[in-house]
Parts: sequence; structure tokens; C-alpha cells
Amino acid sequence: MNTTILTTNQLLPKHIGIAGNIGSGKTSLTEALGKHYDWQVEYEDTSTNPYLNDFYYDMQRWSFNLQIYFLNSRFQQIVKIQQGSQTVIQDRTIYEDAFIFAPNLHDMGLMTERDYKNYFSLFNIMMSTIRKPDLLIYIKASIPTLVAHIHNRGREYEGNMSLDYLKKLNQRYDQWIEKYNHSPVLVVNADELDFINKKEDFGIIVEQVNSHLNGLF
Repeated sequence: MNTTILTTNQLLPKHIGIAGNIGSGKTSLTEALGKHYDWQVEYEDTSTNPYLNDFYYDMQRWSFNLQIYFLNSRFQQIVKIQQGSQTVIQDRTIYEDAFIFAPNLHDMGLMTERDYKNYFSLFNIMMSTIRKPDLLIYIKASIPTLVAHIHNRGREYEGNMSLDYLKKLNQRYDQWIEKYNHSPVLVVNADELDFINKKEDFGIIVEQVNSHLNGLF
């Protein structure tokens, strides 16, 4: 544990959320920060998600199923975080499911009005039972950066993703982060900081995280 930041277990943050578009580097940053601070990591469920591959081949058919699965998975993670005693860093937040991905699918005609209302009703009930993150780290990235990251990791199902889909998501992320006020926010510019490959760039992010945590506690 980095003892230069927080000196007692009573002052430890409980929940750090990592937000960002597909290919922004969320998982890489989550993993790196978890290792650096000795925080427990909760990853986004992509490897065992039974709907993800089908969704990218037929978004309209599987959009509701996929979003409900992610909503359930992330809610369970938050309950686990709040019941535990360790500091946890979470790969993607529950807010992104509700305010970016689900409404984007609805607006694109890929999720029906009935399914969207059902989804959002469930989200609101969940949010009434949980606490907000202590810190949100948002990774901002342009389309070229997102595409480069997606290409480099080579997930087969992501090969069917359109640039228009990524652009719409990026627009929603920009709008969402401007209005987000549930917790302090640290914005990381992935176009300027190659935290995946450059230790010095990751070090800059660590300094920023330290500053935010010292301000919180």
C-alpha cells in the first residue's frame, strides 16, 4: 500500500470507479492502479458474458439482454464492494450502462421503448440502495485512439463494431461527464498520456490520483 497517501484504514477510500468508452484503456488502467495501490480489482465481465458476442452480430435482438446482464453484474459488484472492508477499483461504472449505452441503443432504434423504460426503472430502484463512488476516473479518448486500442487487443467480436457506434458513444460520454456530480472526477486524456506503454505517463496519473485522494480524506 502506498503509505504516503493514506495512513490509517479508517481513511481509505472504498470505491474507485474507472469510466471510459470501448477501447479507452479502462481495464489496463484499472489493473495498473490496482497493483500500484494494492487495491482489489473488479473487472468488467466480458470473458464470460453470454450475450456479448451475439450482441455485436445482432444488436437489435440482443441489446436488452446484454444491458440487463451488465446492469446486474455491476450492481452485484457494488454490493460486494460496500459490504467488504477493502478499497476496490471497478472497471466501468453502473452509470455508463444507464446514461450512455442503454439510451444510445434506444436512440439508434436498437432497443424498444418498452424495454428501455423497463431497464431504466430497474436501474433507478438499484441506485436507491447503493452509495456513490469515492472517486471517478474518466478516460477521455478520441476515435483514432479508441480504434487503435481496439485493433491492438484483437477481440474478434469487436471487429463488427462501426465507427458511427463509437462516435455516438463518445458524444454521450462527453455530455455525461459534464453533468456528472455524484463524486469527485479525475479526467485522464488517453490521447496525450500513453499510460499503457509509458511508465512516466502512468506516473503522471498516479500523482493526479494522489492529489485527489488527499483532497478527499
